[in-house]
Amino acid sequence: MFNKVVIVTRKTRLEGLIERFNTRSQAKFYIEHAGGDFAEYEREDDAYRAALDILRRSLHFELPIQLVDRSLVPTFQFQKEDAVITLGQDGLVANTAKYAGAQPIVGVNPEPARFDGILLPFSPGDARAALARVLESKANVRDVTLAAVTLKDGQRLLAFNDLFLGARSHVSAMYRIKSGDRSELQSSSGVLVSTGAGSTGWVSSVFNMASGIARFCGGTGVNGIRMPWEDPRLLFVVREPFLSRHSQIGIVAGTLQPGQELVIESLMPSGGGIFSDGVEDDYLDFNSGAIASVRAADHPARLVVS
Repeated sequence: MFNKVVIVTRKTRLEGLIERFNTRSQAKFYIEHAGGDFAEYEREDDAYRAALDILRRSLHFELPIQLVDRSLVPTFQFQKEDAVITLGQDGLVANTAKYAGAQPIVGVNPEPARFDGILLPFSPGDARAALARVLESKANVRDVTLAAVTLKDGQRLLAFNDLFLGARSHVSAMYRIKSGDRSELQSSSGVLVSTGAGSTGWVSSVFNMASGIARFCGGTGVNGIRMPWEDPRLLFVVREPFLSRHSQIGIVAGTLQPGQELVIESLMPSGGGIFSDGVEDDYLDFNSGAIASVRAADHPARLVVS
């Protein structure tokens, strides 16, 4: 089934600083001059490089190994014959899963003492055994529902945790929203659509805000909604909807059952955007005339858990 191992990596913070300041010494001067601990950046970089070295030396399955940096993932063509491993934090798993198709993903925690790694069940030393189970089709794989947004011109974007539709700055977004047989014009801080995996993430902060405001106004708190990773439903909320003569607040939250979709038509001449999982650089333009349809993706992400 597999003829290649793809290891998705990420640049460390130290590498990012060196790219910014051209040399290690200049990066060190900047951090220490600002009162920071440059040694912490070095320790993190050393740990990541050691983890990658362990990973590469242990994966002897007579298969070629290809390293792919996180920045290249959106344009990398994953094949059904690729065995995929990520080495980084949880976000690297989420961003890889959107593009890996049905390929099982082995999430490796480069530094278990530093990162909790909810999506990273394996240490560098455990990765060989996990990959062996994948190659033998014996791995325990957990499906994760993805969200998908499609524009009328065919452009498409997937989300592991959540989709954001709105203005790309802190101005109000103007749009028409349709859920089921209900439709209205809205002005808000944007619409957030969450998967089960994302229900404990960004969208939970919206419920936290609503709960705090409810208590401030003399009411009781608001319970957030948490869904398992496999839940086929999506949850959407409208952030800070504004009521005026031209904008309504009748549709502020809801769930999308399997097969249902949320339709949003942009009324913004410019500055509108759609991005997923907090990655603003990988986005779709969402300006006047664009109509976005959001629903659960046709296929789930597949994470190896044991």
